[in-house]
Amino acid sequence: MDKVLGTLNGMSYTVGDTLLELSYLIAALLFVVGLKLLSHPETARRGNLWAAGGMGLAMITTLLLHKNNSGQGIPLSNVWIVLAAIGVGAAIGWMVARKVKMTAMPQLVSLYNATGGGASMLVALLEYPAAVAGDIQSILVTVLGLIIGAVAFSGSLVAFGKLDGRVGDITKPFMTYLNLVLLIATLGMGVFIIVSPTPPAEMLWAIYTLTALALVYGVMFVMPIGGADMPVVISLLNSFTGIAAAMAGFIYNNDAMILGGILVGAAGMILTLLMCKAMNRSLINVIIGAFGGGGVAMDREHGNIKEITLSDAAVLLSYSQKVVVIPGYGLAVAQAQHIAHELDNLLESKGVEVKYAIHPVAGRMPGHMNVLLAEADVPYEKLVEMDDINPDMPNVDVAIVVGANDVVNPAAYDDPSSPIYGMPIIDAHLAKNIIIMKRGMGKGYAGIENFLFFNDKTRMLFGDAKSSIQKLVTEIKSM
Repeated sequence: MDKVLGTLNGMSYTVGDTLLELSYLIAALLFVVGLKLLSHPETARRGNLWAAGGMGLAMITTLLLHKNNSGQGIPLSNVWIVLAAIGVGAAIGWMVARKVKMTAMPQLVSLYNATGGGASMLVALLEYPAAVAGDIQSILVTVLGLIIGAVAFSGSLVAFGKLDGRVGDITKPFMTYLNLVLLIATLGMGVFIIVSPTPPAEMLWAIYTLTALALVYGVMFVMPIGGADMPVVISLLNSFTGIAAAMAGFIYNNDAMILGGILVGAAGMILTLLMCKAMNRSLINVIIGAFGGGGVAMDREHGNIKEITLSDAAVLLSYSQKVVVIPGYGLAVAQAQHIAHELDNLLESKGVEVKYAIHPVAGRMPGHMNVLLAEADVPYEKLVEMDDINPDMPNVDVAIVVGANDVVNPAAYDDPSSPIYGMPIIDAHLAKNIIIMKRGMGKGYAGIENFLFFNDKTRMLFGDAKSSIQKLVTEIKSM
C-alpha cells in the first residue's frame, strides 16, 4: 500500500506522489538539457534523445503513479489503451519521418504542429464540461488552451497546404479587417464564457461556437501570409502549440506538461523574433503585411545576362583560393546536397577553402539548410552563419549561389520600394566572381526581380542544380 507521508492543502501526500513529482523534475531537467544540445548541429541529435527521454519518463511515471482526487490510479484497461495509442502513433511517426523527402520537411513540421494544437484543443473540449462554475482559473486555462490549440491546428494545416503547393495566398485588402473582426469575435466569446456564471454543462453551445471561431481564425490568419514569411509562421505556430500544451498541463495540474509546453512555447517565440530580426521586420508586420509579392520594385535597367560554360566554371573554381556556396530552397528541390558536398571535397583536395553561407530564413523552415547539408555529412564547421560570413565576402574568389534568390538580392540594400528593403542578406554581390545556378530567370518567393543576376561579376549556369554540379564535378576531375 502506498505509504502516506503527510498532507498538503488538506490532501494526503504519498510515496507515489513524491516519486511522480520527482520524475517530473527530472523530466524538466532533461528538457532543458535537450534544448541546450539542440542549439548546435553537432549535438542536436543527442538533444532530441535527451528531450525524448524526459518525455518518456514523464509518460511512464504518470501511467504508473498518477492518482485522481479519490486516490485511485489509472485503470489498467485505460493504461493499455494509452500504450496502444502511443505505439501506433510512434510507428506512424517513425515511418513518415523515414520516408519524407528533405524538400517536404517543412510540411512535416507543420503537420506535427497541427497534431499538437489539435490534441490541446480536444483536451479543452473534453474537460470544459467538468469545470466548476465560477472557478475562473480552471475555465480561463481551458478557454485559452482551446483558442490557442485550435488556431495552431487549423493554421498549421493551412501552412502545410501552402508549403505543399495546394493552397495559394489570398492577399486582398479586406483580409486584414476580416481577420481583425474574427479575432475580436473569438476573444469576445472567450471572455463571455470565462465570466459567465452559467454552469459549464449548460454552456456547451458557447464552447462549440468558440471552437468554430478559433478554427476559422486560424485558417484566415495564415492564408494571406506570403510564402517568404512561411519560416516565421511555422516557428510562431510551433510556439502556439507549446503554449496550448502548457494550458493543457494547467487543466490536468501536470507539471511535466506545463514545463514542457512553456519551454517549447518560449523557444518557438524566441526563434520567431530572431527570424523577424533577420528579415528586419516586426512580427506584426509579418502577420499583417503579406510579404510575398506585395511590393513594386524600383524601375531600373536590367542590364545583360552573362552565361558561363562548364569548362570556364571548372577552371575558375579550381584556381580559386576561397569559394563560398550559398544554398537555398532550389538546392533542396534538386536534392543536390550530396553532390554539392562532393564538389567541395574535390575543390579542397586542390587546396581551395570552401564554406557554406547560411541565411537564417533560407528554405521553408528554420534551419532548413543546416538540416539539408547535415544529411549530406557536410562538416558543421563549414556551415557559416550570415553575420559571420559577410565580413569576409569581399575576399571570396567565387560565390556559388545554388537555388537561393531573395536572401542574396541586393534590392534589400538599394531599393527602398522593394518589399525586402532593409532585410539582411548574404553579401554575394561583394565576391570577386559570382556563379548563379538556376533553372531559369524566375523570381524568388518574394516575387521580385533579383538584380544580382545582372551584376557585371555574375555568370549564370542554367540547368537543374544537381545535374549542373554533377557535370561540374566531372569537368574538374578531367582537368
